[in-house]
Amino acid sequence: MKDQELIDIELVDNAFNDLLSSIEFKTDRSDKDLIQRAFQLANDAHKGVKRKTGEPYITHPIEVAQIVATEIGLGPTSIATALMHDVVEDSDYTLEDIESMFNPNIAKLIDGLTKISGVVSMESNMQLENYRKMLLTISDDVRVILIKLADRMHNMRTMHGMPPHKQLTKASETLFIYAPLAHRLGLYRIKTELEDTSLKYTDPEVYTLIKSEMDVLDKNDFGYLNKFVSVISSGLDTTGLTFDIKKRTKSIYSIRRKMLNQKVQFNEIYDKYAVRIIIDSDLGSEKSNCWKAYSVVTENFNPNPVRLRDWISSPKSNGYESLHTTVMGPEGRWVEVQIRTKRMDDIAENGFAAHWKYKEDSSGSDTLDMWLQRIKEFLDDPDNDSEDFIENFKMNLFASEIFVFTPKGQMIALPKAATALDFAFDIHSEVGAHCLGTKVNGKLVPMSTALKSGDQVEILTSLKQEPKEDWLRFVKTGKAKQRIKRSLKQEKQLISGQGFSVLERKLKVLKLKSTSSNVQKLVNYFGLKNPDELYFKVGLGVIDNKKLREYARDTSGLVNYFKSRIVKSSYAKTKSITKLPTIENANVELVFGNDEQDLDYTSGKCCSPLPGDRVFGFVTTAEGLKVHRDDCPNAIMLQGRFANRVIKAKWVDRKSSTSTVNIEIEGMDRLGIVNDVTKVVSSELNINIRAISFAVDDGLFTGQLTIDVADKVGLTDTINNIRSIAGISGVNRVGKFN
Repeated sequence: MKDQELIDIELVDNAFNDLLSSIEFKTDRSDKDLIQRAFQLANDAHKGVKRKTGEPYITHPIEVAQIVATEIGLGPTSIATALMHDVVEDSDYTLEDIESMFNPNIAKLIDGLTKISGVVSMESNMQLENYRKMLLTISDDVRVILIKLADRMHNMRTMHGMPPHKQLTKASETLFIYAPLAHRLGLYRIKTELEDTSLKYTDPEVYTLIKSEMDVLDKNDFGYLNKFVSVISSGLDTTGLTFDIKKRTKSIYSIRRKMLNQKVQFNEIYDKYAVRIIIDSDLGSEKSNCWKAYSVVTENFNPNPVRLRDWISSPKSNGYESLHTTVMGPEGRWVEVQIRTKRMDDIAENGFAAHWKYKEDSSGSDTLDMWLQRIKEFLDDPDNDSEDFIENFKMNLFASEIFVFTPKGQMIALPKAATALDFAFDIHSEVGAHCLGTKVNGKLVPMSTALKSGDQVEILTSLKQEPKEDWLRFVKTGKAKQRIKRSLKQEKQLISGQGFSVLERKLKVLKLKSTSSNVQKLVNYFGLKNPDELYFKVGLGVIDNKKLREYARDTSGLVNYFKSRIVKSSYAKTKSITKLPTIENANVELVFGNDEQDLDYTSGKCCSPLPGDRVFGFVTTAEGLKVHRDDCPNAIMLQGRFANRVIKAKWVDRKSSTSTVNIEIEGMDRLGIVNDVTKVVSSELNINIRAISFAVDDGLFTGQLTIDVADKVGLTDTINNIRSIAGISGVNRVGKFN
């Protein structure tokens, strides 16, 4: 025991000394004193506590502080905060203690970190209000989120000490929230690591496969990249530019995303290589020097004309500036080339942490401040309480952008797929509210027209125009939706108020009292949801004198109404139960939770899990427990948003039973290929074919087999055997849809 304590002390001392050494060049004596005191307090608070990996807990805040200092580039205040980020939550120290021992600024940062620590956790659901509070810290003090990202980054690096189901949940949360946040804050290196590490736990088979392929590329193809770089270097030398060139292969997650988006295999991804040219340039010559380097690249290699991205003339809203092009290199291989200056590269790598460093002279700093302001406006809006809040937030603040122009040439950044009406609301709420028509590039177009980068938009207004409910069908931005909903809500309240007075008068004429009991009877009679809806329809004139007289005359109609409601309700309930998917196999296939309980479940049609697949259970609100594969298209969303409704699931031995699976096949059309496929499946493998269909188009064929298989091993054998048939180019399992 004594020996282990000495080992732990040495481990902690070495980690902290490494931290001090890494920041020595940018800290003075007072900074070091602050960090030393923070470490001593944190070490005392976490004394005797161990991590799941077996290390002393204090190693975690030390490593988080190291990431904050060296990988994000924040200063002494943030480093001290990172060291103490778990102190208030995990010990008897209070915020008042922190404030008296340090300063209000550090106490405020720790308070922010403490408040959001349980918001997106594997133990609790992502509650709407708590999520909003977490995101508000971005605009309040962005350092809170930067330190939280460092905390999550270290957690992901040490996930091996956690049980598999918690690894999956935490990785899903990271992909759903933290990786997009890192991307939006410009922390591309951190974003890439978070994505790759998360994929390792959400889809380990795919991760391992792509990683092994990429490792081969790193060994074999860097020689190819060296030839490519040599040509560019020679050309750049003639320009007199001072430059550095970095070469790399794409990240595992980005390769996976391309495979899914383009529906191709690994060997069909052509731009796996990337070269970055970093130019040493003064601020005034940055743009011209980057284009000078671009001309050297395109003089030597042919560019793909549709792959040029100019984020120097129009920086991204998080301050990112760079030229991107994809060129055809030697041996017919595509290579992505990024061109930027040292300043641009610092901002690209360190995001908001580098923002203030260049705030006085960076062309992108205004867009960063505007983005922070957009966050605050979006989150502070009292009407922004809809159930689709998270989707709206991700759409407006995480989505790709387009750049459009006002008639006077002012550039406006909007989310991709934004409409002309979204543009109007972005200019000003009143402009959007009174929008009568829109012109794009001088032509009258519908307000629902989706805009493209480079469009010039003009808004026609009229004070008589008011927001309409059908506008909500096509607007994309949160600002537009909020303003339209607010206007409709105000209008509805006004009409409902008028309807209340009208109904009171009409009931009096009909010799009826406007008691709450009578009002509720009217609500039930007309099949409405609540009294407000009744007042609104009376105010609109939908429920008029004639209908109210019918109600007063036909009191027996109420009884009939209630009976019909009960009958309808019972029928609907019975019908819905019979329509629910039934368990295909009477034998127990899965057990759930830590207690390994037998529970009724249905398979998710989006991914059709088989025995042997990595799976989890999800408790739906309408259809009970559903089982999904870990690599299901919906898995990240379910694990990230509704963690408290996810249940660990494990396969157990099953007897003789089969599951139905769909397989897609692609290949070159030739005589007898269909016969070869059916022979392999039904004769050689003895697998039942439920359905088969093939279509031929210009020498290529696509087909779908619906087969019964016992388990994942049987499915894998089937796929591999079909792939071995001459002419077959692709075989993939697909979800089962009825």
